[in-house]
Amino acid sequence: MASSLTPPPGLTVRPATLDDAAAVCALLNEIDLLEIGRADTDLSEVQADLKHPEADLEHDSWLMYDAGRLIAYGLLWDESGGERIDMDHYVLPGRLPGALHLYDLMEARAVQRAAANGAARAVIHLHLNTAPTMDLDALRRRGWRTVRRYNVLTRALSTATDRRPAPPPGVTLRPCRTETDRRCAHALLQETFAGHFDFQPRTYAQWLDDIDADRADWSLIWIARVEGLGDAAVLRTHDARASMAWIAHLGVLERARGQGLGSHLLRHAFGHYAKLGRRLIGLGVDTDNSSGALALYERRGMVLDFAVDTWELVRPT
Repeated sequence: MASSLTPPPGLTVRPATLDDAAAVCALLNEIDLLEIGRADTDLSEVQADLKHPEADLEHDSWLMYDAGRLIAYGLLWDESGGERIDMDHYVLPGRLPGALHLYDLMEARAVQRAAANGAARAVIHLHLNTAPTMDLDALRRRGWRTVRRYNVLTRALSTATDRRPAPPPGVTLRPCRTETDRRCAHALLQETFAGHFDFQPRTYAQWLDDIDADRADWSLIWIARVEGLGDAAVLRTHDARASMAWIAHLGVLERARGQGLGSHLLRHAFGHYAKLGRRLIGLGVDTDNSSGALALYERRGMVLDFAVDTWELVRPT
């Protein structure tokens, strides 16, 4: 193996297994505390990541140790079947040699996977907090650049002020309790997010894997039907995070926009989770989203919690 793929002295690297989920979760929460001031990673999220159908753990995951202490974790997956490869990279601060070694391994593997897809180049994407534990200057020297920013917004909830609103005239909401409704929610998400940055088409089976369908609470995913338009919007939320309720997706078909449907779905989520006893709700939004989502969320009282940048590296295969 090339010297660049040999660990720095004193460090060891091995693939992750499903049994490592708790250790990885503890590492990510340690990094969360440094980056955003609270532990915000749930074990179920890590378990779902390690079960990602487009990640082969033996070749696409990495755990880095220093004398038995887990100091870094990486995971890589391929949802595009083409040039786009995604990866997660987490490292404790002050561990630059180890962090760069992990980048060597992960970038080489990303190029390998894109080449196996027949692509002429690998376009690798990575999400990092805007104030991460990673040395960003070192990342830039490797050729990485930022291409997008996402804001994580939060809002306090109260049963005194947040009640589920009455639907607008001609609008009805229903949860995804049947297989037909679940397929409808998937189709709406595919259509409403198709024009968004970084969107990757997903089959119904792939989407079920993405959301860990065996554990999903389908009563927290709603479809909005509009008289004369049919099923026109979808709201996907979950209650897995310890720190807050979470809005994963809110999508409105283009032909149904401008009627307050997005605002209604947002207020519905606020009221629903306030009634459940939640005191905080959050979501992530693309700051360059052309649909006006950021302005909608801010009008409804959501404020910036922290921001995440999408970093990109392009390498020939």
